[in-house]
Amino acid sequence: MVLAGALFITACIAGMAPRVWAVLNAHDEVPVVLPTFSGLAERTLVFDSKGVQIGAFQLENSQPLDVDQVPVDVIAAILAVEDAGFYNHEGVNIRALVRATLSNFQAGSARQGASTITQQVVKNEYLAGLARDGRYKILQARYAVMLEKQVPKRVILERYLNTVYFGNNAYGLQAAAEVYFGVPVERLTIVQGAFLAGLVQAPTSYDPIRRSERSRERFRIVLDRLVDVGLLSEERAERLGLKWEIPEVLKSVPERSVERTYFTEAVKDYLLNRSTILGETYQERYNALFRGGLRIHTTLDAAMQVAAEEAARNLPANQQGFEAALLSLDTATGGVRAMVGGAGFVAGQNEVNMTLRRRQTGSSIKFFILAAALEAGAQSNDILDGRLPCVLPNPGKPSEPFEITDAVDGGIDQLDVMTARSINCAYGRLSQIVGLNRVVNNIYKMASSEYLSRDTYTIQPYASLATGANEMSPLDMASGAQTLANNGMHMQPYMVERIESPDGVFYTHQLKGEQVIPAEVAHEAVDIMKGTLQYGTARNYPLAGGRPAAGKTGTQDENTNAWFVGFTPQLTTSVWVGDPDAYTPMVDIPEFLNDGVDNVIGGTYPAKIWKAFMDRSLSGFPLLDWTAPLPPLRGSMRLYLPGNECIARVVNGSLPSSLTGPVETVPGQTTLPAPATTQPPTTNTSGGTSPGSTTVPPNYGNRTVVSLEPPDTTVPDDEIDPTAGMPMVDPSRYLVYDCSKPLPPGIATTVSR
Repeated sequence: MVLAGALFITACIAGMAPRVWAVLNAHDEVPVVLPTFSGLAERTLVFDSKGVQIGAFQLENSQPLDVDQVPVDVIAAILAVEDAGFYNHEGVNIRALVRATLSNFQAGSARQGASTITQQVVKNEYLAGLARDGRYKILQARYAVMLEKQVPKRVILERYLNTVYFGNNAYGLQAAAEVYFGVPVERLTIVQGAFLAGLVQAPTSYDPIRRSERSRERFRIVLDRLVDVGLLSEERAERLGLKWEIPEVLKSVPERSVERTYFTEAVKDYLLNRSTILGETYQERYNALFRGGLRIHTTLDAAMQVAAEEAARNLPANQQGFEAALLSLDTATGGVRAMVGGAGFVAGQNEVNMTLRRRQTGSSIKFFILAAALEAGAQSNDILDGRLPCVLPNPGKPSEPFEITDAVDGGIDQLDVMTARSINCAYGRLSQIVGLNRVVNNIYKMASSEYLSRDTYTIQPYASLATGANEMSPLDMASGAQTLANNGMHMQPYMVERIESPDGVFYTHQLKGEQVIPAEVAHEAVDIMKGTLQYGTARNYPLAGGRPAAGKTGTQDENTNAWFVGFTPQLTTSVWVGDPDAYTPMVDIPEFLNDGVDNVIGGTYPAKIWKAFMDRSLSGFPLLDWTAPLPPLRGSMRLYLPGNECIARVVNGSLPSSLTGPVETVPGQTTLPAPATTQPPTTNTSGGTSPGSTTVPPNYGNRTVVSLEPPDTTVPDDEIDPTAGMPMVDPSRYLVYDCSKPLPPGIATTVSR
């Protein structure tokens, strides 16, 4: 056999000689200098605000290591399998080449490889893309010899351990240790190292995840090799070959999370598509993110994230597919502390992040209207009509008025009460009293972000704006509420705190707030919105320990979307519940009925989830409150919508106290004549008298008499000054009534003759 093998090799060399000579003389004989190793592709790591790893971005799972990190016996096992003479040869091992050829011929399989580790490094570094012909093998050998003269063995071995492919997207020993055994490379055993060494020859063919039997056969061959070099006894090798558990499930290091989540995907989208932090071109950003070995420190709080995910489970699992989404911001900075985008991120199946997806808001949009009204001069004690039903004008479509028939009847009451009780007719009027375009402008300035601007989304000045006709995302809503919670100072929501490259920190987020509404307006809005949790629509879910908080519920028509947006001085959190795929009514859902909820509204599951998250996340935080609002600068005024509501000035008597509450409007007013005219004498300048005339008021007695005033106009559509006044009158001097109906009974009017 030895003689036959030797003759075979001699024949091969003789046959190749002419071709080798031609190859060697096919180029100019100039010195060749190998370039230095290129930088290794390295995964980018993502950390939370406290330095806990929460994710990674990678194309190739490549995690560079220092050769000193690898246990000595693991290196010995790898060298025994791949290149036993590594420390003795000078790049090419002729003896190993001959021995491998004979061994493989005898065994009938590729039992031993012929390339040295140095040759494998050369192949990966310098020969990628070249045709595998005779010249390729000669160049590989030549470059291997040159590399050994230029680079120490230790560096060559380290490069090999960092670049060799082990299958399942694991490039390098560090990645392989994680993928197959769920441990860092420092904790690999000699047996695990031997198993990994066996994969190198054919990672796909010997893949333990998909071809476990072939993988075990290869492992037994590797064990025999370790016996040959004295690293294992025959008895132990035989026992391992029969009973050692092949890794058949991909794993990860627990403290090195690489799972994709709603939050890490949002960070990825931001860095690739919404900023130029990582480069001016998309390709630059892509290469930096997936191969640059960056360390991205985010605003996420891992503990709060766990609290958010557990709070979302307050929504019972259900066959209809209703889910909950939660987005929480640091009130003072705008940093995203928790993000639950839905039932759970599953790559390729459930990736839609509902905290960034816009849905109709129901009444939760009302806090934007409230802030705009207060800035325009309204006060918490001002009075509105919230009686049901109501028919309101529809700007742009006068023939199609906006009607509200299915809602809570609020009577005639104060603004703070209307807010806490979320009265639609009152806020439908208020949005137009303030001016729909001014409200829209207020939404943009209070909720401005990378995701919401006039360039990215158009908010329409619909007549139904107050009942949620426009769509907003949980991020949009939390961003707007943060402005109120932060004393009128808007901080754009952000997720990335700083980014480090291997060369050091190159990006740090700069906090830059903007005072978009006056602090005193914010304080009054917050004070009014506290009523929601004290006696309003979310009264069942106040925060633990009497912690000061404020918020707003929202329920879209037919219960298709339900919201709660609430805040403290530390955290601002929005919660949405609904069907991610459609506008499906959440009425009489079996799983919810079993939980005692027949109709899902903002004051049920959304408020419950919000409280569960806030109580847990704020545990240990001080109980902070906002600055108390300034006392009212005037008495209460009656806010009214010109054209929809008419006014009449009181000329005699006083309005019944019943007009400050619900009033039944029926025919019954009396028309009285205008005042009579008499001719009493007057005194002239000479002291005499002469005829004259004056108006003498009639004797109305105790009757309440009003004078109908000419119709007023609404705030102009082009009015953008947030402090410009709006229609209001003194309720003690003016009667406000529905223009389409007669005056209340017992009210008389004067007419001109």
